[in-house]
Amino acid sequence: MADELDALLEALELKDERRTGWDLRGIDSPESVAAHTWGVATLCLYYADRADGVDRDRAVSMALLHDLGEARIGDIATRAEDDNQRVDGDEKVARERDAITDLLEPFDGDEFRSLWAAYEARETQTARFVKDMDLIDNCLQALKYERGERYDETERNEAFDEYENLDEFFATAAPRLRTPVGERLFEAIKTRYEREIGRECQL
Repeated sequence: MADELDALLEALELKDERRTGWDLRGIDSPESVAAHTWGVATLCLYYADRADGVDRDRAVSMALLHDLGEARIGDIATRAEDDNQRVDGDEKVARERDAITDLLEPFDGDEFRSLWAAYEARETQTARFVKDMDLIDNCLQALKYERGERYDETERNEAFDEYENLDEFFATAAPRLRTPVGERLFEAIKTRYEREIGRECQL
């Protein structure tokens, strides 16, 4: 079991890996990747039965695996402005694929790797649903941080210069949603967020 323990210990790095998007936005004590993973898996558990053609168990499994590679490569920003990019999207996926292969190898990882690959491909309704829940978790977290006043809205933010408050997390999510349940959740969260900030969100 030595290889399994080594892989598990490396996977635990997700508990300490902070989410880069929140770091760039100046959020005080931002969530970890592991916390985000829990959020996505929980959304999948709660809402899979409201989405046509979605396998709940498969969705929750995809959610648990979708950012596992970041235990090794870190949370690489791919949606910030150009000066804040560390690597491009294709390179990020390649690095994640290599990390996933290694981290799942001790667990006879073919089945798990295929789940991760299916998530990345977005060719099934389940994979598209999980990605929507990934985006929805970001929006929920933005609302939570807004309520908790976890950043200084008066401070200039060079990472996301074109947006006010935490609008960028809604603006980047809106065009990428692919399921009716994702769109409904988005609208409900955005409405609550707009009430908190006292204006319409920039999309």
